[in-house]
Parts: sequence; structure tokens; C-alpha cells
Amino acid sequence: MESQIAKQLIELNRKFYDQFGASFSATRQRLQPGVKKIIETIRADDSVLDLGCGNGFFLRELHNSGNQATLLGVDFSLPMLHEAESTPEVGFLAADITNLASVRGRLETANGWNVITMFAALHHIPSNEIRLDILRTVKSLLAPEGRFILSNWQFLNSDKLKARIQPWSRVGLSDSNVDDGDYLLDWRSGGEGLRYAHQFSAEELLGLAEQVQMKVEAGFLSDGENGRLGLYQVWSNT
Repeated sequence: MESQIAKQLIELNRKFYDQFGASFSATRQRLQPGVKKIIETIRADDSVLDLGCGNGFFLRELHNSGNQATLLGVDFSLPMLHEAESTPEVGFLAADITNLASVRGRLETANGWNVITMFAALHHIPSNEIRLDILRTVKSLLAPEGRFILSNWQFLNSDKLKARIQPWSRVGLSDSNVDDGDYLLDWRSGGEGLRYAHQFSAEELLGLAEQVQMKVEAGFLSDGENGRLGLYQVWSNT
């Protein structure tokens, strides 16, 4: 994907969350089953960095479950971060994770993070080049025995969600401008919006992990009515 197209798609999503952040946050007031399963694997003394934290609900619930370590969320959406900051025990940082390396110095810890999470965020980031830059930074921020835990939307597993796919012409693009697995989807709550998303396969994620010298240790499907709308993976910092 050309860098200018990637920038256009990043800006499309930025505008979406600026406009619909409040209505989107209203649909994210409970933990997905897959995230609950992940919380059970996080120790009370595990430091956690959550990339694309949104309204901070995951970190709030993690804190409420008894985690006493450093918890930090990062997101670019000011409307959602404003809601997140209502939990003073958890730290939040406004930053663009599509350029994560630029804020690396503000995210580094003495011993590295025990856990870095990225729930439902990587699929909104276009271009393998940008994804790999993010993942290399993730690896550098992890403790030697740290874990990277991510989930990605599997919207093609739902007929209802597939009906929301829109032609690229609505944003002045064509199929030839984007990569395989890239889609434009509409949003219908509080008005109509458009956002970019990528449908990852487990094999595609495995390839990304290998390119940044990390190892996929586990994976499972969860969430949604059919239990197949979220693809979760746990990577180790090998």
C-alpha cells in the first residue's frame, strides 16, 4: 500500500473516532468474553500497557480485579480518553499508536512491561509497514519474559457485519489502492460514519510475529453471538 493511501485511511479512522467516540464508547461498557479469559491469565503484579485503550474499561476492570502494578493506556481519541481518565488509579496517555516509536521514551519502564495488550486496534491500522513498525516497538518495550496479547475483529464471520461493507469509491479509492483483506465499513449509531478495518487470518498474524522475532504461543476465537467475532493471540518475546 502506498504511504499516502495509508495516511488517508488513518485520518479516516481518526475523524470517525473524533465524531463518534461517545456513541462508540457507549457500546463498549462491558468486557468481551475473550478479554475476560485474558484477565484470568494476568497476575496481580503484572504491569500492563494497553495500546488503543479506548475508554479504558479493560484497565479499570483489571485494576478492580486486584491488579496493583503499573497500568497505562494509550489512545489518540480524546473523547474516549476523557472518559477513561475518570479512573485516577490508572494512567492514560494521548498518543497516536500508528507512530508508536515516537512516544517510546514515554512508555519505557526499567524492566519492561510484563504484558502489552492491543484489543481490537491492530485491524484498524493499514499497511504492513506501519504494523511492523508498531510490533517492533512493542517487542522493545516488553520484558524479556513478557507477553503481547492482541485481538482482531473477524467481521467476515458475521452476515450482519458483512452487510456493512461499503465500496471504496465512497472515500475516493478503489480496490487497487488497498491490500487484500482491507475493507471499508459503515457505522449507524448516532449518525452514519465510515471506518477502515482489516480482516486478519491466524496465518497472517503468525507471519507478522515471525518478522519481528516473536512467537505465537496460543490463539482462540471468541465474542459475538457465534463466538467467532474476535481472534485472540498470545505472543511471547522470544
